[in-house]
This record gives sequence, structure tokens and C-alpha cells, in this order.
Amino acid sequence: MRVAVVGATGLVGQVLCRVLEERRFPVTEFFPVASAASHGKPVTLNDREYPVISLQESLDLKPDLALFSAGASVSREWAPRFAEAGTRVIDNSSAWRMDPAIPLMVPEVNPTACSSRNLIIANPNCSTIQLVVVLKPLHDHYGIKRVVVSTYQSVTGTGYKAVDQMMAEREGREAIRVYPHPIDLNAIPQCDVFEDGGYTKEEWKLVRESRKIMGLPELALTATTVRIPVQGGHSESVNIAFERDFDLGELRSLLSRSPGILVQDDPSSNLYPMPRTAHNRDEVFVGRIRRDFSQPNSLNCWIVADNLRKGAATNAVQIAELLAVPYPPILANPV
Repeated sequence: MRVAVVGATGLVGQVLCRVLEERRFPVTEFFPVASAASHGKPVTLNDREYPVISLQESLDLKPDLALFSAGASVSREWAPRFAEAGTRVIDNSSAWRMDPAIPLMVPEVNPTACSSRNLIIANPNCSTIQLVVVLKPLHDHYGIKRVVVSTYQSVTGTGYKAVDQMMAEREGREAIRVYPHPIDLNAIPQCDVFEDGGYTKEEWKLVRESRKIMGLPELALTATTVRIPVQGGHSESVNIAFERDFDLGELRSLLSRSPGILVQDDPSSNLYPMPRTAHNRDEVFVGRIRRDFSQPNSLNCWIVADNLRKGAATNAVQIAELLAVPYPPILANPV
């Protein structure tokens, strides 16, 4: 396939290139795309260097697939143009996620959400992806009544400038501040901007995207999102109330058998998921699995995943793999 990566020089874009290599995605021609500031800079894929080109240059080349990770404004303007040219777009921004005509996909959860008519497919928010990978098998077996999630999110979710702010604070140097407060040795209970009801945009993403992906428009889910000074992955403390009671051993076994999940749950050996151990991995890690004794049929667990990989790049490439084998016929309808 002829593949473009839009935003190839960014944090997610670089990981996209790495994941394409690691998963041996069938790239026959490669077009790295970035802003004018990066035009002509080399991007490596499969031990070969390719010069960065512009969006228009890439569009003119009509790739089969375009993986977008360049922000919502770029996606809103350019994804429809690529789709109209017959290119299938997998978009990592928030631009199309809640559009009812656009599939929002996590392959382990809703692999049949996309048809050959969908030329734009949305990649969910990072914290949503790891959550629904775990919720799906649990809901199928026990029926979910309510979910309470608190996230502990890596600075890499905000990009290069956020990483630089954290490192500058550690090193005592000046840097552009992307957070409203110092992030090193701190926890900021704000991811993205505040919206309705005092909730942040990130918190509403968890609610709305989970409902859409799981096909549960009335799912009772509430969230608090927190930025912490770590790299490597996002962590989530999750409380789930079920319709039916469960056997804890059976539930652990269910999660262990579910695609994309790795259970790390041995308190006697201090074994549980952490961002350090999830870093550069594609699995969704689950541990601290235990009953909530304050409510009937309720569970506490701890979920961790690398937000740049399964939370972004790997999920996008997994979607592309579903589309590539066999490659669905491209129809005229851009959505």
C-alpha cells in the first residue's frame, strides 16, 4: 500500500513509523508529511530515508492510506480532501470522533464498525482506548451498570513541549509552559480545557467516546483526569458496578483470555501495572483486581497502557490492518 503519515515528525507520528515497521505493514511507497518548518527533513522507514513533503504534495500523490496525527484543525480541513481523492484516512485527532457518520474504532472492541463506504475512520482518545479494551469483555459477561474512572496521564499525551516543560523544571532551566502550573513533583487535575459542569474536555471524551465505541449510549460513566510527571503511559483507577455478581478468579481468567490485555496481578510479589513497564508495549495491562466491598457486584482495578502506542499509533495501524487484508473496495462516498 502507498501510505502517508501526516504529522510524521511529531511524537505520535514518529511512533506510527516505528509501529508500521515493527508490524511489517505492507508499505510499498511512503510519504511523510509535516509542516513547512520540517519540509525536506528526512524521516526513516524500514532503513530508508524519505524527505518530508507538504499536505498538498501528498494529496496530489493520492496514497491508498493516510494516517493523520497533526491536530484537529488539520484533520477537519484535509481529511475530507484525501477522502474525496479516494484515500482512506485514519485520523488520530478529536475532529471526527463524535461525528455519527464516522466510525470510532478499537479493533478489540468493535472491529466491524467500519465498512467499505467509510473513507474516514476516527482513532479514539488514548485514555478511552485502554479503558474500553477492558470494559468490553466485562460488559459482555456481567453487564456494566456504572463506571467511575480516575486517570493519571503522562506528559507525552500533550506532546514535545510538555515533556520539555517537565525536564526544564527538573533541570532548573527556562522552557515554554504548556500547563497552567508546574508539572514536575506535582499532579494537575486538569487535562485539556474545562467544559460543561466543571468537567474537562478529556473527561467528556472518556464518557462520550466510550458510549459510542461500545454501542451503549446510556452508559453511566464519570471521570476525573489528572496529569502527572511521568513518561511511558497513562494509568487509570477504575471502579465498575455490574448487573450480576462475579467470581474473582473467573473474572481474572476472562481478562487474561481477552485480546490485547495482559493481566499483572500478584500483590504478594508487588506485581501490578506501571507506566515504566508498559512503555514501548502494545498491550493494555490490568492489575489490582479486587472487589469493592462498599457496593454489591462491584470491582476495582488498575489499567495502564503506553499512550503513544496502543493509545494512538498502534491502534491506528491495527485499524489499517483490518482494512488492508483484504483491502476493501473504495467507493465514492467520502464517509
